[in-house]
Amino acid sequence: MRRTTFDPGLTQQYGGRLRRAINPDGSFNVVRRGFAFRDTGFYVRLARLGWPAFFAFVVAGYFLVNLLFSGVYLLVGLDHLQGADTSSRGAAFESAFFFSVHTMTTVGYGNMVPRGWVMNLTAAIETMIGLLSFAVATGLLFARFSRPSANLMFSRHMLVSPYQSGAALMFRIANRRPNVLMELEARALLMTVEDQDGRLQRRYQPLTLERPSVYFLPLSWTVVHPIDSSSPFWGMDPDTLTALQAEVLILIKGFDDNFGATVHARHSYPHEEIAWGRRFLPAFSVNNEGDLVLELDRLHQHEPSALPAGGTE
Repeated sequence: MRRTTFDPGLTQQYGGRLRRAINPDGSFNVVRRGFAFRDTGFYVRLARLGWPAFFAFVVAGYFLVNLLFSGVYLLVGLDHLQGADTSSRGAAFESAFFFSVHTMTTVGYGNMVPRGWVMNLTAAIETMIGLLSFAVATGLLFARFSRPSANLMFSRHMLVSPYQSGAALMFRIANRRPNVLMELEARALLMTVEDQDGRLQRRYQPLTLERPSVYFLPLSWTVVHPIDSSSPFWGMDPDTLTALQAEVLILIKGFDDNFGATVHARHSYPHEEIAWGRRFLPAFSVNNEGDLVLELDRLHQHEPSALPAGGTE
């Protein structure tokens, strides 16, 4: 009988030592090749860029287009641009550049006016490009503001800590934003590289969580996987995880009350980010007014804690 396999979408094929499957920002370590330009998802890439990179791209594109058209106006000749200052090369370039800005944005102050069909045609082409560019930029801004997303903070390390009479694997998450996340669900997989019938292949094993869901996330949530005889971590140690190139894959799903939409967050902990014999320090406290205070910078803090005799066995 053929043995059933489980693949979450990251393939079981193995061709050498690989980097972590999921980056800290939630992206996958997959390089795409052999696609056409129309398949690059340029609009989607711009919608997902970080805000500094997005604004840098918009500003750079804005000035590049205006520089290009100011050069075209200079080639056509500023004698066809009524009101342009041609007293020097610098003044001529300034007139051409700001006429391009006025034309692209359709401001039209009236201090400079094109004359002749060549100059008017060039201005008409730039006006059309400007309208299309601003329409795309507006759509991107709307998409970025309206797209619901989870901004969860994951603890830097996953810990193997004392738990009840044994040990458990655990990590913490918290919401960086003040919005309300509800009905959160967590899933975890252990990914290892093992010899199967003489071939190295990836193997995925679901990790049973002590509490796979919570109703709300106003504070931090410590996600716990008890290490018992049914756990894939049973009998393992740091050297074993290193030899297996182990990585724990995390998927968090929740409901964003502000947008009324489901949001997701991904993360992973490779074997070198799993700390043994540690426990998390409290990340929240109560102030004098009786309010709970969550300190996000303490989400990563942990201290030594001896594992019970036998470790994970």
